[in-house]
Amino acid sequence: MNKFVVLATLFAATIAAELPAYSKPSYPAPAYPAAAAAYPTPAPAAYTTKAAYPTPAPAYSKASNEQPAYSKPAEEDHPPMPFSFAYEVKDDPTYQDFSHNENSDGKVISGSYRVSLPDGRIQIVSYKADEKGYVADVKYEGEAKYDEYKPASAPAYPKSASPVESAYPKPSYQTEDSYSKPIYTTEKAYPKPTTTEKPAYPKPAYPAEPAYPKPSYTVEPAYPKPAYPAELASPKPAYPTEPAYPKVSNSKPAYSEAVYPKPSYPSESAYPKPAYPKPAYPSEPAYQKPTY
Repeated sequence: MNKFVVLATLFAATIAAELPAYSKPSYPAPAYPAAAAAYPTPAPAAYTTKAAYPTPAPAYSKASNEQPAYSKPAEEDHPPMPFSFAYEVKDDPTYQDFSHNENSDGKVISGSYRVSLPDGRIQIVSYKADEKGYVADVKYEGEAKYDEYKPASAPAYPKSASPVESAYPKPSYQTEDSYSKPIYTTEKAYPKPTTTEKPAYPKPAYPAEPAYPKPSYTVEPAYPKPAYPAELASPKPAYPTEPAYPKVSNSKPAYSEAVYPKPSYPSESAYPKPAYPKPAYPSEPAYQKPTY
């Protein structure tokens, strides 16, 4: 390995010695034009402070359509006044039948109303309202009929007088038998053609393929194989032999198992069993059977 490093160093030194030594080129220093003349910066002019004039406040005139501010009138507390009203509607053609009446003395309101229900019954509600609340009493008159409900006073409408059907002549249609069925002629018997054998067509004669001369290629030149230098036989390094270490024995030490004495418990029969007295329940009283 050391010989290979020495040979590589000598080879690099030989190549460096064969290269010609060139001198570094010298370039003239660049010549820049002279800098422009430095003009003096003018001093800022002395500005005078602005005169402080008082800004007059704009005077606006009041709009001609401005509404005046009215004071809200105080709400008057009117005590409740007594009243009374009643109405009744009964129209048989439209099946309208209801009424309502109510009266008040200023403190208590009482009244009642009645209305006809769709099932034929009449609902009557009597109510009373005061400072304690609203109390209503609902009653029904009649029986509910869900199958066929018809008002008792249903009007009998007269039947409309439809005009008599005009006597127009009925059209007469021809029956199917009266039509003359078409007579179809039988199919003509055309003579069948006498087929002959298929004609023998001559096979086409194609010209023979021309014989092209084969090209003659030059023989590939035989190049000599390059002779490479034989690989340097570097000596193999000699490593010291591994030292022989004594083997460690990982076997567990033989310990003797401890012998513990077994505990002695007193037997169950050694404890006296308590004697509980049996409870005395009162006897069931003798009930007399009822006689029906």
